Amino acid sequence: MMFNNSGNLGIPLIILAFGESALPIAVVLFLTENLLHFTVGMYLINPKSNLLNVLKMPMVIATMLGLVWSFQGWTLAPAVKVSVDMLGQIAIPLMLFALGVRMTSVDFGQWKIGVISGFLCPLSGLIIAVIWQYTVGIPAEYFGYLLIFACLPPAILNYMVAELYQQEPHKVASIVLIGNLMSVGIIPCVLFYVL
Repeated sequence: MMFNNSGNLGIPLIILAFGESALPIAVVLFLTENLLHFTVGMYLINPKSNLLNVLKMPMVIATMLGLVWSFQGWTLAPAVKVSVDMLGQIAIPLMLFALGVRMTSVDFGQWKIGVISGFLCPLSGLIIAVIWQYTVGIPAEYFGYLLIFACLPPAILNYMVAELYQQEPHKVASIVLIGNLMSVGIIPCVLFYVL
């Protein structure tokens, strides 16, 4: 529940609400959340994990390479770019498909934790964002971006990690499914406030 759906939901929402000019900020928020997911999150799942093993994870390596690539201003050859774009565009549907397969066996006896998480995830994110604004202070426009990211539901990736490490994947699938369903009511309220 700690890591939200900042990639396939957060980035499109930011662009929808603020336009294409907000894409770089959305990507930075996504990269920050993703790095935390694959470093702090992996440590929380397995406190005995070696830092070197965490740094060897494909997501961490890809993020670092992407940052270096971006800062250097490099571009890909068109043939390679099209191939990479196509692979990237299939990744999210495959992840959704994997979650959908798991949803067929979700134990709805776990619905209570899903509902609690569906409220707690965006509520805790919004509280932290407001505390950050009052203590650190950021421009109002950026605070709007932060509020949108703060209210996002639990990430689908949480289920994939729980499945990989066998950390109650059925319970995590319930949290992700119900949290995402509840976000249909929560996100529009936050968007209404932000806009």
